[in-house]
Amino acid sequence: MSRSVAGSVRCLASSILVSMAVTAGATAPAHAQEADALRARIDAAVTQVNGRVVAWRRDIHQNPELGNREFRTSKLVADHLRSLGLEVQTGIAHTGVVGMLRGGKPGPLVALRADMDALPVTEMVDLPFASKVRTEYNDQEVGVMHACGHDNHVAILMGVAEILAAMKSDLPGDVMFIFQPAEEGAPAGEEGGAQLMLKEGLFAKEKPAAVFGLHVTPLPVGTIAYRAGGIMAASDTWRMVVRGKQTHGAYPWGGVDPIVTAAQIVLGLQTVVSRQSDLTKAPAVVTVGQFTGGLRSNIIPDTVVMVGTIRTLDPEMRTDVHERVRRTAEHIAAAQGATVDIDINLGYPVTFNDPELTAWALPTLQRVTGGRAIERPAVLGAEDFSYYAQETPGLFVWLGITPEGQDPETAPSNHSPLFFADEAALPIGVRALAHLAVDYMTSQGSVTSQED
Repeated sequence: MSRSVAGSVRCLASSILVSMAVTAGATAPAHAQEADALRARIDAAVTQVNGRVVAWRRDIHQNPELGNREFRTSKLVADHLRSLGLEVQTGIAHTGVVGMLRGGKPGPLVALRADMDALPVTEMVDLPFASKVRTEYNDQEVGVMHACGHDNHVAILMGVAEILAAMKSDLPGDVMFIFQPAEEGAPAGEEGGAQLMLKEGLFAKEKPAAVFGLHVTPLPVGTIAYRAGGIMAASDTWRMVVRGKQTHGAYPWGGVDPIVTAAQIVLGLQTVVSRQSDLTKAPAVVTVGQFTGGLRSNIIPDTVVMVGTIRTLDPEMRTDVHERVRRTAEHIAAAQGATVDIDINLGYPVTFNDPELTAWALPTLQRVTGGRAIERPAVLGAEDFSYYAQETPGLFVWLGITPEGQDPETAPSNHSPLFFADEAALPIGVRALAHLAVDYMTSQGSVTSQED
């Protein structure tokens, strides 16, 4: 090849590369500018809507309702969503409300979830909007309180819906707003919560590409906590009936003592976690919460009933622990000449944050909190957001609500009658969910445009 031809080839190649770079550079900044413009509109709107978010939160807090009985709350939500022009479905899973916002541009469907139910707790916080509600629960008159902070979740998501609805013509995708009943569990004899919403077809017609949720908790206000993988535990209950042979307390050799056998089972169960489970993989808990047997001092009874809970953070460990609990109880009972009936009832599965989605979301969380997004160890409480995250990639985060100057370690926890949420956290929660939704839609749109 001559020197002149080689030079011409190099010039042509250089021109092509420059042209490609210019084209890519023109596309990327344009997309980035579009995303930045949407983010700026969200932040401006958060300030405008915050007064209404606070008012909604106080109203819901003052008028709490138990699971599957959120009639007033669901009407408040549905009326608001309709006023925004959303497609609204009510009556799903008894009192659930789903709003569908159709963006003006093609893109993915993102789901945002808030739970609506309160707890049978009598409020002891001195607030002008404290709950005075009383109702019947398990045949008892009880107070009702948003002791887990779901009033904040509902108000936050109502605010997000208002903000995004005003931007719908510019949204590159759709948003599904899920207002869910009975996260704390359905009343006895009823189904409810996330599992029932899915059973009744929540994701059947349109399945979100991702689902996001948050929960208030005693962390410093202004922070958001996250964790990839298992962030909350699977929660399973078990019941054992240890069957022996009744006899006189003075002649124990004449029968089979289920009390002694059950006591040995209690001790044996402690080794399931401490000696049989790989705790470098994930923590686990096996707890005996009830032990009932016998009627008087001189009678060895026929049976002892034990009830407890199993908490795990890894699906494989969950199965393994169940098997070990059964085997331990059955073998100890057999060694004593007794038998044991074991029922393990599956509760909420592990709340699992998709690792890739979590890594993707971290820059958004840091931006929303001004760098105060923190990684937090998993907790052994349970959440039925886990069912959504089994269907599609999910991310569930903690929103700090402990006032400045108060130690979160000593602040009353969720489910306490003294539980208190600083309303300064509300706009942070609104920003977090709104930015996650829009960032996800715009990032997916960017990938699509580059592939096209």
